[in-house]
Amino acid sequence: MILLHLAAVAAYALAAFAMWPAAVAPTGAAAPAAPPSIRRFAPGLLVLALILHGIAVANDIVSPDGLDLSIANAFSLVAGLAAGLAALSGLLTTLPVTVPIVLPVAAVAVLTPLFVDSPHRFAFSGAPWAAAHVAVALVAYSLFLVAALQALVLMGLERRLHRRVPDPEAAALPSLLTLERYMFRLVIAGFVLLSVTLVSGALFSEQVFGRPVTLTHKNIFSVAGWLTFAVLLWGRWRYGWRGRRALRWIVAGTVLLFLAYLGKKFVVEVLLGR
Repeated sequence: MILLHLAAVAAYALAAFAMWPAAVAPTGAAAPAAPPSIRRFAPGLLVLALILHGIAVANDIVSPDGLDLSIANAFSLVAGLAAGLAALSGLLTTLPVTVPIVLPVAAVAVLTPLFVDSPHRFAFSGAPWAAAHVAVALVAYSLFLVAALQALVLMGLERRLHRRVPDPEAAALPSLLTLERYMFRLVIAGFVLLSVTLVSGALFSEQVFGRPVTLTHKNIFSVAGWLTFAVLLWGRWRYGWRGRRALRWIVAGTVLLFLAYLGKKFVVEVLLGR
């Protein structure tokens, strides 16, 4: 299993090297990226990395007692899903600047279960509802993470545009409006899945978790995140919100959801040891 994790890290590293975008010097000149002979292997290396990561996550999470979702495994799973969604959506090729963020984070995440062992693991046992609920929730979180990453990149591109900073790769990028429309598709898909997650959690909490819905920090932050995205989509539909206002709402909603799930698990499992 250690070799499997290390193989996934190596594949991520090679894929990142092959896809690494050209660095932009202060003069506006672009330093050369990986040679074309190496870049042609990037798709295959990325697919290999995602497959190895998926196998490692499956072996780490699936246990005889159910699904082991300790914080290390949850971080690895969310990072792997985000990398896979970024690759499938074309984000890594459309916005190459995201490569140095997404792939290194995924490589670190796949190693985390080897070094961060929580002795207080919680396993969902027995009910298929639990697996379905968790799967939908994690895909929703991953979609929002990819959308938030794109929002941060768009903020940077918009700032460079306003400051008239030269960007040699700008001509090869789609327009900001096209990228923004694509980002909102991710947000809408994530919002639908998040709504399903909250509704299923409220209706089937006792069957899934063995207890009724309670007012916890996780539920409060999850509902706050849902409301944030609901207001954003309403403002987009009603008033045509776009640009920095919309981007900030996306980042804020994603932060709330991060606090609801991984943030809460970090505090409970790592800081409090519960």
